[in-house]
Amino acid sequence: MTRISPYALGATLYMPATRDDILDVVFGKKLTELRSLVVCLEDAVAPLDVDAALGNLREVLLRIESVGGRPESGPLLFVRPRDAQMAAQLNDWPLIRHVDGFVLPKLALSNLRHWEAAVGNPALALMPTLETAEVFNPMAMTELGQALKGSLEPRIVALRIGGNDLMGCLGLRRNPALTLYATPMGYVIPMLAGVMGALGFALTAPVFEQLATPDILEQELALDISHGLVGKTAIHPSQVTIIQNALRVSLDDVNSARQILNSSAAAVFKYNDAMCEPATHHKWATHIMERAKWHGVLPAPASIVDASIRLAEAVS
Repeated sequence: MTRISPYALGATLYMPATRDDILDVVFGKKLTELRSLVVCLEDAVAPLDVDAALGNLREVLLRIESVGGRPESGPLLFVRPRDAQMAAQLNDWPLIRHVDGFVLPKLALSNLRHWEAAVGNPALALMPTLETAEVFNPMAMTELGQALKGSLEPRIVALRIGGNDLMGCLGLRRNPALTLYATPMGYVIPMLAGVMGALGFALTAPVFEQLATPDILEQELALDISHGLVGKTAIHPSQVTIIQNALRVSLDDVNSARQILNSSAAAVFKYNDAMCEPATHHKWATHIMERAKWHGVLPAPASIVDASIRLAEAVS
């Protein structure tokens, strides 16, 4: 299995498996800038519609098979099964080879073994979702992270933070005028970034379910990125470009990262009025260059006289 960079995810759009336009997105006829897509068989599908959703997914895979596979330029394609039992069923579909992997809902230490048994196909990448009450307990998250390191870690692209489910555990719903960081998620997200990040896992940010306040979405994205989150769930096509633009890297960060990664860099040096120390900033610099690879570099401010030269250097 080719390892998928977590930075390749970008804005991850969720689509119910009942939708009739999934193929248009898979083949790039819609949302050409989309980087990753999740076909959802869980919360987005009512119990009465599960059989129809499975049938629709099968038809999607048959259509992909009929044309020889997905286009290389299209988005990564994941499926979110309803539970481990459904995952085991999908795991054995021959046509599942046209899918990059599974999103595992409501993963916890108590059900990890069931998921391990269900997703035995080593060709499938995995994105477990952290969205149960145990997530509020840092000790439980440490235990889960260590268990994942001992089992599924080589196949995990990123851990997804299920913000709506976590708020639901507390009987709360987002205030549309505030970012999630002004709620109890302002404790959970930094805690997960620390606990799971220290274990080497990338994390993606919760969905922003308000469509009328893109300015708040932009504020939340800035906070997501400052906590090291590598992508964000989108629930509407209008959010995709906003998320993709937020993930682009500043020219100063790219140039700083390049100097830190330079094999001849001094042990400590100043760049752009900030101290750079390769021994401690190496991982940050590596992440910046990976983000720039997948999402590009922001245009230089007009005040920078040699902007075109610096930009060419940054992306070369």
